Amino acid sequence: MTASGPQEADSKEIRIVDYDPSWPAKFEEHAENIRVALGDMALQIEHIGSTSVPGLAAKPKIDMLVVVPDSADEDAYVALMETAGYALRLREPDWHEHRLFGPPQKDVNVHVVSRGSTEIRRWLVFRDRLRRNADDRRRYEQTKRELARRKWPDTNAYAAAKSEVIEEIIASPRQSIPRSN
Repeated sequence: MTASGPQEADSKEIRIVDYDPSWPAKFEEHAENIRVALGDMALQIEHIGSTSVPGLAAKPKIDMLVVVPDSADEDAYVALMETAGYALRLREPDWHEHRLFGPPQKDVNVHVVSRGSTEIRRWLVFRDRLRRNADDRRRYEQTKRELARRKWPDTNAYAAAKSEVIEEIIASPRQSIPRSN
């Protein structure tokens, strides 16, 4: 048996599509649903990830950031999210108390973290840098397209493979860091 044998059988294809101008409206629709469901508990709702960057090719899945007072306090918000149609899909207490929700059609990822998480700034720095800098946007898109041609055991492996270029873009000295709640 070769090392690639089982991996190919179980491999995950990553599909990158050209930018879709309907993505911002799709984000707004979900953001409004979450605002209504969580009320004042939703301290910040942001469109993040590649679909939030005009002109950037992406996997056709909207990534959202929702900041709550304490994401570890699931009793305060999980039932509200579920009632609004977003199932809890992943719980990562060791990584910023991150929770991941999504609707049944699995075309949206809702990342929930606590106020003050350092990941909030990182997500926003990366998004804003790609929105403002065409060279970084081209470089990132090229990296994603090259990586998407490979077979991956899962989307986490694909995401990890992008981390070097992401970290370089975030660390760029030309980037100012926005304040978060």
